[in-house]
Amino acid sequence: MSAIPIKSTPSRSGLALRYLGGRLLKALLTIWLATTLTFFLIRLMPGNPIDIYMEELLRAGASAEDARNQAAMMMNIPLDKPVGEQYLDYMAKLVTGDLGTSFKARTVPVAEIITQRLPWTIFSVGSSLLISFTLGILLGTLAAYRRNTLIDLLITNFAALMEALPAFTLALLAVLMLGAVWKVIPISQLRGALSPGVQPEFSLEFFSDVFMHWRVPAAIYVLTTVGGWILAMRANTINALGDDYVTVAKARGLRDSRIMTAYVGRNASLPLFTRLAIVIGFSMGGSLIIEQIFKYRGLGYEAVQALGARDYPVMQGIFLVTTTAVVVSGLVADFLYGYLDPRVRIKATGP
Repeated sequence: MSAIPIKSTPSRSGLALRYLGGRLLKALLTIWLATTLTFFLIRLMPGNPIDIYMEELLRAGASAEDARNQAAMMMNIPLDKPVGEQYLDYMAKLVTGDLGTSFKARTVPVAEIITQRLPWTIFSVGSSLLISFTLGILLGTLAAYRRNTLIDLLITNFAALMEALPAFTLALLAVLMLGAVWKVIPISQLRGALSPGVQPEFSLEFFSDVFMHWRVPAAIYVLTTVGGWILAMRANTINALGDDYVTVAKARGLRDSRIMTAYVGRNASLPLFTRLAIVIGFSMGGSLIIEQIFKYRGLGYEAVQALGARDYPVMQGIFLVTTTAVVVSGLVADFLYGYLDPRVRIKATGP
């Protein structure tokens, strides 16, 4: 009598590795698809770098002949090649880490431009996002615990107003009122990331100047994003307060502060932490509108300039960085939620 073969069950570590490999493969595929779509879509835009460069020279007062001669110096741009061949060349360079050279700045590598601009975006948007997230958690929790009171009414209405107010409207009002009407802040401090003549260095002068230029855009970031965190945290906290484990915790005689932090607060903030990870990914591209209004030279400002000049390599590099950041942040959010909530981790890796 032959023995009946027993089907082996994959181990927990094997399932986890398989899940991780699948997620990484999907992430790489997403980045490749987004990069490919970006490459072809920006070339469908009307105009090209040479035509736009000639128009700029003509508007600056150059003659038609001078404009043609200077534009001829840019003819090393491989726009005469078939688009498919351009794409293969771009992907071949991209595999080696070469993002290309800026059409507008000519000899400046795209990687150098991104390296210069990205730290300012990370600092301005990242720090503002963390402030907004922290305030949203605190105010949302307070509104939930004081629901149907005056405090709840004030916080909720403030959050709804900030959520509905467009960022560019508040930014323009800030420049107009603070700089032009009330003259509380000099206009020079509302433009750029640094004052003219100030060089990046480890000094009090440098950090003070960075703070002066950062404070108004940061306030706009915080005010226009805090409303969503408040409303989400309030709704999650109210739902958590109605769960059975809160009733059991109260019956056991636990202090309200203990219930609020260890039970309600943790469960109510779980979705917000995963959402924060995703938002951080999107913030790597900067805020196009706010950076443009304040001339804050981050990735968002550089993207707008590259778009206007049809600087394809810079546009592709910035979109690639943003796409990669969004995909990676999605992976982090997925794994973070599994780490914070064991039920999700067990479901993903199997019994």
